[in-house]
Amino acid sequence: MNQTLLIIDAQQELIDGNQEESTVFNKEQLIMNINLVIEKAKKSSVPVVCVRDLDVAEGIGKGFQVHEEINVPVDAKIFDKSATNSFHGTGLLNHLKSQKIEHVVIMGCKTQHCIDSAVRTATISGLDVTLVGDGHSTTDSDALSAEQIIKHHNKTLHGHYNVEHFSVVRNAVEDLFHPIHDSYR
Repeated sequence: MNQTLLIIDAQQELIDGNQEESTVFNKEQLIMNINLVIEKAKKSSVPVVCVRDLDVAEGIGKGFQVHEEINVPVDAKIFDKSATNSFHGTGLLNHLKSQKIEHVVIMGCKTQHCIDSAVRTATISGLDVTLVGDGHSTTDSDALSAEQIIKHHNKTLHGHYNVEHFSVVRNAVEDLFHPIHDSYR
């Protein structure tokens, strides 16, 4: 099965925060888990794709780049986006289809925006998705804490679109590149 690791908006300024935004919830654990899964991807010969949001740090400089503590492979494919949805206006879906990708492991920021839309779009685009439950993060909203937002999305997106293609939520320590979707079909 062809698969990829998709790391969304794990950018320096988004993770660390700035004058207007605070640091994402559980930052150190997030970075550690992203690096753990990158290592697993390398060992399994799974390509890594990163998506960067052009709104972060105005699309320039160190703040725009993938966080300096994340060990992005030199051969990682990088897409820049100008919308919440990683698939909108980018070549991401065409790239995944050209590589005959069937399963996407998703990590990154922010949970209720870019992660949620990527999971949902991937499933309706013919991909099985594994969302790394301890591999995405966000900041507090006016209504909910970041921890509540993450828990809610992990619960909601596990088994979401339980039709031909759907999402499951697993943690970074699990064998993510041996998908379990078929056991639910």
